[in-house]
Amino acid sequence: MAKLSRGTVKDFAGFDARTDAEALRKAMKGLGTDEEAVLKILTSRSNAQRQQIAAAFKTLFGRDLVDDLKSELTGKFETLMVALMRPARLFDAHELKHAIKGAGTNEKVLTEILASRTSAELRNVKQVYLEEYEANLEDHVTGDTTGYYQRMLVVLVQANRDPDGRIDEGLVEQDAQVLFKAGELKWGTDEEKFITILGTRSVCHLRKVFDKYMTISGFQIEETIDRETSGDLEKLLLAIVKCVRSVPAYFAESLFYAMKGTGTDDDTLIRIMVSRSEIDLLDIRREFRKNFAKSLHHMIQKDTSGDFRKALLLLCGGDDE
Repeated sequence: MAKLSRGTVKDFAGFDARTDAEALRKAMKGLGTDEEAVLKILTSRSNAQRQQIAAAFKTLFGRDLVDDLKSELTGKFETLMVALMRPARLFDAHELKHAIKGAGTNEKVLTEILASRTSAELRNVKQVYLEEYEANLEDHVTGDTTGYYQRMLVVLVQANRDPDGRIDEGLVEQDAQVLFKAGELKWGTDEEKFITILGTRSVCHLRKVFDKYMTISGFQIEETIDRETSGDLEKLLLAIVKCVRSVPAYFAESLFYAMKGTGTDDDTLIRIMVSRSEIDLLDIRREFRKNFAKSLHHMIQKDTSGDFRKALLLLCGGDDE
């Protein structure tokens, strides 16, 4: 049975790739561009349909749709439209490659993608990375990171997390005790224990471990990680814990902080809105409303402007005020 999508973007009924391709060409041809026409089409078609539009565009006009978008649009609106055009199966690999490429590493992207994807999704990302970039994702990650942060990423890249199954209560108790001894009870921290348990145990097992940890220690596991670790490792361990508890809640929080305060982290906003639009954006919206007492729609409306805002609001779908 097909998994019910909790996305806001679905296949467009009555879809016709040639009609859309012609409308996009008309919107970008000659002087000036009809941005509204472009964004209305691209935000209301599924990723698979957008790929068919690109193929029809090339067939009809001998032009590359993405190249045309890049030459006709500018700024973050251009970035968003180009991101929507990227084939879904290539999206994560592309983001990781660009997080590692060149001077400096974008740890935020490495952390977000590797902490939030399932083992099956990560296996696919590794395969695509190899095909597209003729390189091992693990080699690129290790070449660009250091210390325990690197080791935690390498464990995640193995994509060998235990599948959800029967819970072994004895192991739950043992893991909770091991984490307690490795953190709160120890002078200094035994990071390796955190890495192994958080990186390899099943999601349903870890949820039980976190509950048991609270009973034993009187602390939430997040509080201990916050006290006992720092920097990129702390952010990664916290991201894993949050994703174990709820992936949509993790993304809701990331979106909130991307827009909170002065300035907006447009890259994070684009990455999450595009990559989750056909997966769980409805759940992310619900968690956002629950945890931040305002709707995602309202915050996008307040924090962005122009065609960029129009497109994001269409991807968002509805207002949960």
